[in-house]
Amino acid sequence: MAAVIALIIGAQLAEPQRLTLHPHWLLPALEGAFLVALLVLNPARINRESAPLRATSLGLAAIASVANAWSLSLLIHGLITGSEGRTAGPLLFEGAAIWGTNVVVFALWYWEFDRGGPVARAHAHQPNPDFLFPQMQTPEIASRDWEPTFFDYLYVSYTNATAFSPTDTMPLSRWAKLLMLVQSAISLVTVALVVARAVNILR
Repeated sequence: MAAVIALIIGAQLAEPQRLTLHPHWLLPALEGAFLVALLVLNPARINRESAPLRATSLGLAAIASVANAWSLSLLIHGLITGSEGRTAGPLLFEGAAIWGTNVVVFALWYWEFDRGGPVARAHAHQPNPDFLFPQMQTPEIASRDWEPTFFDYLYVSYTNATAFSPTDTMPLSRWAKLLMLVQSAISLVTVALVVARAVNILR
C-alpha cells in the first residue's frame, strides 16, 4: 500500500500545475506526511487497533480523493471549454495519470471500509463481508485463513474501472455498490472525454 501511495504522490507532482490545487506541492506533501505517520505507527503491517491509525488511514484516502477529483474536474472543464487537449500526447498522459490515481484511490476506500478495515478484518470483528471474493465462494482453492490484501482491492478497483462493472468480486453492501457505481461512472467519463478528444486531434 505504501509503495502505491508513493506512486500516487509522484504522479500528482508530475501533473501540470494548471490541473492541481495551489500551491502545487501542498496536497502531495500532506499525503506524504500521512504516509510517514502510517509507517511510523505500523512499520510492517496494519494489524493493531488504534483510533489515530484509523483516522490517519482515512485522512490519507480523503486527501488523495480531493486532489484527484480537483484535477479531473479541471481537466473535464478544460476539455469542454477548449482550453485543454491541444495535443494528443500530453492529454493522454494527463488522462492516464488521473485515471490511474482514481483506481488507487478507490482501492484505498474499498480496503478501508470492507468489514471495517484491515484491522477489523484481521480480528474478525464483522463476519459479514462487503465484497464477495472468489476465495470466499470456493474455499477449497485458498487456505482456510485467507484474507484479502490491499492488492486484492487494487485488482477489484482496476477491473471495475476498465469493465465499468464488477467482474469476479461482487459488492454486497449498499455502500460498496455505491462506490463501485461512482468509480465506474468517473472512469467512463474520463476515458470517453480524453480518448475522444485525443482521437480528434491526432495527426
